[in-house]
Amino acid sequence: MTRWAHWTAAAALVVTPTHGGDLKSGINPSFFDTTVRPQDDFYRYVNGGWLKTAEIPPDRPADGAFYKLRDEAEENLRRIIEETVQADHPEGSEPRKIADLYRSFMDEERVERLGLEPVRGELAAIDAITDSSELPRAFGELARRGVGGPFALFVMPDAKQSDTMIVYLNQAGLGLPDEAFYREPKYAPIRDEYVKHIARSFEIAGLPDPQGSAQRIMALETRLAASHLDRVRNRDRDRTYNKMSVDQLQDLTPGFDWAAYGAALQAPTDLIHDVIVRQPDYLVAMAKAVVELPLEDWKLKLKWGVLRSAAPYLNQAMSDENFRFYSQVLNGVPEQRPRWKRGVALVEAALGEALGKLYVERHFPPEAKARMQELVHNLVEAYRQSITDLDWMSQETKSKALAKLDKFTPKIGYPDKWRDYSGLEIKADDLVGNVRRSDAFDLDYNLSKLGKPVDRDEWHMTPQTVNAYYNATLNEIVFPAAILQPPFFDLQADDAVNYGGIGAVIGHEIGHGFDDQGSKSDGDGNLVNWWTESDRKEFEKRTAMLIEQYNQFEPAQLPGEKVNGALTVGENIGDLGGLTIAYKAYLRSLNGQEPPVLDGLTGPQRFFVGFAQIWRAKFRDAALRQRLATDPHSPAEFRCNGPLSNFDAFYEAFGVQEGDKLYLPPEKRVRIW
Repeated sequence: MTRWAHWTAAAALVVTPTHGGDLKSGINPSFFDTTVRPQDDFYRYVNGGWLKTAEIPPDRPADGAFYKLRDEAEENLRRIIEETVQADHPEGSEPRKIADLYRSFMDEERVERLGLEPVRGELAAIDAITDSSELPRAFGELARRGVGGPFALFVMPDAKQSDTMIVYLNQAGLGLPDEAFYREPKYAPIRDEYVKHIARSFEIAGLPDPQGSAQRIMALETRLAASHLDRVRNRDRDRTYNKMSVDQLQDLTPGFDWAAYGAALQAPTDLIHDVIVRQPDYLVAMAKAVVELPLEDWKLKLKWGVLRSAAPYLNQAMSDENFRFYSQVLNGVPEQRPRWKRGVALVEAALGEALGKLYVERHFPPEAKARMQELVHNLVEAYRQSITDLDWMSQETKSKALAKLDKFTPKIGYPDKWRDYSGLEIKADDLVGNVRRSDAFDLDYNLSKLGKPVDRDEWHMTPQTVNAYYNATLNEIVFPAAILQPPFFDLQADDAVNYGGIGAVIGHEIGHGFDDQGSKSDGDGNLVNWWTESDRKEFEKRTAMLIEQYNQFEPAQLPGEKVNGALTVGENIGDLGGLTIAYKAYLRSLNGQEPPVLDGLTGPQRFFVGFAQIWRAKFRDAALRQRLATDPHSPAEFRCNGPLSNFDAFYEAFGVQEGDKLYLPPEKRVRIW
C-alpha cells in the first residue's frame, strides 16, 4: 500500500482545485467541471469547463491542447517569415527562398490572373498519351511533380536490414480517405459528394464532359480500392514486408513496365536491386487495371491527379472547390483558412528545416533541452525497472527487451545537422512551379539515400511541429521543440504535471517500441522475433483484452459509433504504457520525499490532472467520424479515461471504487508494461 492509499477510502471523493502556495502547479482550474466526479469521467472532470465554453475556430476541424500550441507556433513562424520578406537577403540564400516562396503564395492577383495556366502543360502531356503502354512512364513523370498515381514509392531503411536503405512500394490511387469509403453504405453520401466535387473541378478547368468524367474516375478508384488492404491489416509489419528482386516485381506485374517508370522518375536504377512491396495483391490488381481499363479512363484519372494536387495553389474558384469537399464535406469546417496560414504551411512543407532553424534560435531555450534530457533519462530508467519487475514475462525475453531499451536513441528539440536546400530553385513569381520543383527536390533527396549508409541524424519532423514520434527501424524517439511547451512541458511548473504531460508523451513514444508492431523489431531496428513463444502469446492475450475494451467505447457526441480497437491498439498500448511508466518516473524523481499539496491537489493527483489536460480536445462531428474510420489514435476522451481505468495508482489517488463509471474489476485491468 502506497503512502497515498488513504484516498481509496473516499469512493465519492471530488477534489476541488484551488489556487494556493508559491510553487506553480501548471494546472488551470478554470478548465475543470467539478459537477463531474473524477471517478466517473476524469476527462470531463479536468476538461469539462473548457469543453462547455470553447468554440472551434471556423477554419479548422478541431480545437484543444495540441491546437493551442500549433496556433502559437504558426504565429511565431508568421513573424519570422514576414521579417524575411521585409529584409534584403542574398539571392539563393535560405531566408531569400523562404521569402520568395511566401511571396509567390501571397500574390493573389497573379494567381487569379493565371487561372489554370500553370497546369495546362501537364494536362496537354496527358492528352498526348496514345497507348496504355505509356502509362508507367506518365506515372513516373507526374510523381516527380508531386502528382499521386496508383501506387506510392518511398525510400526507408530495410525493416529486416536496418543499416540499408531500400525502395518501398505502397498502395495508393484513392481520392477519398480510405478504401472503406468506396464500399460501406454509410459513406454513400460522401461518395455522391466526391463525384460532384470531381465534376465541378473539371468544369472549372474547362475540361469536357465533367459529369461523365467524374463517374469514370470514381469507377476506376473503386476498382483500385477493392484491392487495398484495410487499415487494420495494413498495420501488420509482417504482412506488409514482402521483399523481392526487381525481376520478381516485374514477374508479379506482367504488362507494367517498371523500367519505364523508373527512368521517368529519374531513379538511380543501377542501385535498385530489391524492393519491398507492402501489398503485393494490390500491385497485381493495379497492373491488371492498367492493362484492362480503357486508356481514356486512366487519362481522366491522371488529369484529376494534376488538378487535385495543384488546386490549393490555383485560382480562387479551384481552391475554394478543393476546400469545399476536403474540409467542409469531410471535416465539417465552415471557413477556408486565412491565406497567410496556408502560406506558412506551404513554406513549412517545402523549406521546413530552413524555417525550423530560425524558429529554434528564437523559441527553444537551452534549459528546455537539458530538462527534457533529464526527463527522458528518468523515463528510460523507469521502463527498465518496469520490465525487470514484470511478472508475466520470462527472463529470456526480458533480457532482450532490456537490450532493446539500452539502444533507444532520443532526439530532442532540433536536428544536430540541418538539411541543405541549396539545390531547390524558388521564384517569387512562380507558385505552382515552386510547388512542383519542391516535390521533385524532395523525391531526389530521398532517392539519393540509396547506396549510402543510413543517416541516423536525420529527422522526419521539423522542430516547429507539435508532435512526437517513434521510428521502429532506427529505434529512436523524437520530440520536436514546439511540443515542449505548456500544457505538455512547463519549465516553471512542478514535476508532477510535467511527468503527467510530456512524461506520458515520452513514455508513449518509448512504448511504441514495445507495442504490437514495434515489439517486432530488436534494438537495432530489425524486424526479428526476439520473444519466446509463451511470452508472445501472453502479450497477445493482454493486447486482445485492450482491443475488446476499446471496441466498447462510444464518443459522447456520436452515440452508436464505436472505436475500432484493432486499428487503435498500437496507440492504446502506447498511451497505457506511457501513463504507467511516466508515473513510475515521477515517483523516482521524488527521491522518497513527500510532494507538496498545490492547488488543493496532492502530487499523484496533479500527475493525473497533467495527463488529462494534454488530451483536451473538441472535434466537429464530421471530423470525428472520419477519425474513427481512419485514425490509429482513439478519440481524446478515451486516450485519457481508457488508460486511467486500467491503472491502479489512479484508483488510489482518486478513491475509485466498485460502482464508479471508471471502475474495472482488477482481473479486467490490462497491464502490459
